[in-house]
Amino acid sequence: MSKLQLIHSPASPFVRKVNVTLAETGQTDDVELVRVKTTPVATADAAAAANPLGKIPALVRPDGPAIYDSRVICRYLAARTGADLYPEDRLWEVFTLEATADGILDAAVLAVYERRVRPEEIVSEAWIEAQWGKVAGALDAINERWMSHLFGPLDMGQIAVACALGYLDFRHGDRNWRQGRDGLAGWYAEFAKRDSMQATMPSD
Repeated sequence: MSKLQLIHSPASPFVRKVNVTLAETGQTDDVELVRVKTTPVATADAAAAANPLGKIPALVRPDGPAIYDSRVICRYLAARTGADLYPEDRLWEVFTLEATADGILDAAVLAVYERRVRPEEIVSEAWIEAQWGKVAGALDAINERWMSHLFGPLDMGQIAVACALGYLDFRHGDRNWRQGRDGLAGWYAEFAKRDSMQATMPSD
């Protein structure tokens, strides 16, 4: 039987969510990694073939159409093995926390692309700071309202938050997201020791 194929880049935090989920559910060996180099202004052919939006990650399945968006892929992978990463009794909380983490990533990635993709003379520092404001507000909310959830049984909300924080260290280390958020920083220090997190450290 053919393997699943993950269209990916090792620098993508959304890809990392999928890879952590694969590791936590014992499915890493079921997936062939297809590495691409893609940006919002230069879409890789393999990414465009798997996802009409040209975004990664995308999961190519031998028994059905490709699926894309990390939330869709992670839900599929959890269902594929019956992993309890979206527990019914906490489903809406898990969805909300995952969406919050993905929103952090959306803003953090946009801030990176503002400098990386735009010509230097039209880069908007105000735009970058506005994106960081979204990140900071979401981090404060997690630190203030979600710590009991983060310290509970493993679910996709935790994985998503951990991958978001890892990306902030990777691309926005100078922002010191830990300052004033001791609870979240302490939780992440422990969660980052998991084998799945250590095996999926981002790289350029």
